[in-house]
Amino acid sequence: MAERARVAILISGTGSNMAALIYAARAESCPYEITLVTGDNPDAPGLALAEAEGVAVTRLPKPTKDSRPAFFAQLEATLQAADVDVVALAGFMRILPADFVERWSGKLLNIHPSLLPRYRGLDTHARALEAGDPHGGCSVHLVTPEVDSGEVLGQVAVAILTGDTPDSLAARVRIAEHQLYPRILADYVSRPLDAGWIETRVDALARRLAEVTRKTSHGSPGWAVGPEKTAKLFAIIADHHHGEEAVGLLVKASGADEMTGLIEARPEHYYWPKYYGASGWLGLKLNRRDVDWDEVSDWLERSWRTAAPPRLTRLLRAADDF
Repeated sequence: MAERARVAILISGTGSNMAALIYAARAESCPYEITLVTGDNPDAPGLALAEAEGVAVTRLPKPTKDSRPAFFAQLEATLQAADVDVVALAGFMRILPADFVERWSGKLLNIHPSLLPRYRGLDTHARALEAGDPHGGCSVHLVTPEVDSGEVLGQVAVAILTGDTPDSLAARVRIAEHQLYPRILADYVSRPLDAGWIETRVDALARRLAEVTRKTSHGSPGWAVGPEKTAKLFAIIADHHHGEEAVGLLVKASGADEMTGLIEARPEHYYWPKYYGASGWLGLKLNRRDVDWDEVSDWLERSWRTAAPPRLTRLLRAADDF
């Protein structure tokens, strides 16, 4: 089993969704572990529960209007010290500063008690009842600077019954939340290790380049540049080739010296692929949680330049010289 993702949970109150995540993480097959629980209320009942369940807890002082910047700086330091991969908001009743969200972009998840994009913000159940909706529900989404507006990763609809009140609807939605959040979190933290997801991500980056087509190399997915009949490969996905541990992206390097230097300096990022390395292909290990996709994009463009017809690279070379 791959190393588990390290998850921190932020709460403000009783932490019922926190508890659902903690208990789900005890399954041997769960791809994440809860390594920290903290929040904006040092007296939150959920913190006591987390401690009782053996999870590390950090009690931060409750922020005031004046101490809000200091609080989020301390929260940032706490998360960094815990070396967490993902942060799950579970009833954390604070709007996160935009710079905090930006630093943790793609690593912040939240659960919201409505079927987003309907009813962002508060009083979701009352608003669904007032609108005469047949269903309420809950959504897990990525956190962005705009409240409750990030990519929706999963939802569960909950039927609204005759005579429902906001409280009675909330009670059933909460059951759905406790089922949904652990499943979606598990799916999300597993993405970076999944060869199919990695291939899709590489494909989106490769297709930003000119005249790119898909082309296989000995059965492996690849990308080529130029007219279809003469298109040259510039990138290949190597999924655990010949017993290698990596789901790798193979790209063209300048030569053996550069490849050796990169591999020796950053062996967790680069490797010498069997049978391909002798032909100048460098392996980038992509089944990691800390992949820098901007760096991957740069390598794809660089490799594309080595294979592209001169008519495609002429202007680029002129711009480089300028």
